[in-house]
Amino acid sequence: MRIGLGYDVHKLAYNRPLILGGVTIPFDRGLVGHSDADVLVHAIMDSLLGALALGDIGKHFPDNDIKYKNISSLKLLSYVSDLIKNEGYAIGNIDSTIIAEEPKLFPYIPDMRLNIAKILDVSKSIISVKATTEEGLGFTGKKEGIAAQSICLLYNNAK
Repeated sequence: MRIGLGYDVHKLAYNRPLILGGVTIPFDRGLVGHSDADVLVHAIMDSLLGALALGDIGKHFPDNDIKYKNISSLKLLSYVSDLIKNEGYAIGNIDSTIIAEEPKLFPYIPDMRLNIAKILDVSKSIISVKATTEEGLGFTGKKEGIAAQSICLLYNNAK
């Protein structure tokens, strides 16, 4: 078994869509990044890559490569999913947390879980997505950005 931990953060800005877990969320600001800046999916990818000691998303999807400009992070997650399978592992579970003062994310979490599960070709029951605030503290509490954390368990799928 292998365990991986992931973390990501992006700054909020006007004139950008807010995409979390592949879901476009109505909000007056979105996250800034080379791709779609989906902090949840980025944290999940880093946890999965880390579990197998395969580096991080910057290694696999450099932000100076034009082919990743504005790309859906779900497409990048599909690549990571293939890496996991090629290494002979399967996903035991993923537990993740989005840290954002606003907007309220609870109504969108079922769709986030479903999107992630579909891309990873796993049951939605092993994908956990939670949301919390920092009670006005730090950059997320001041509504300057959104962060996400993820931990995963992988197991050897060798037959």
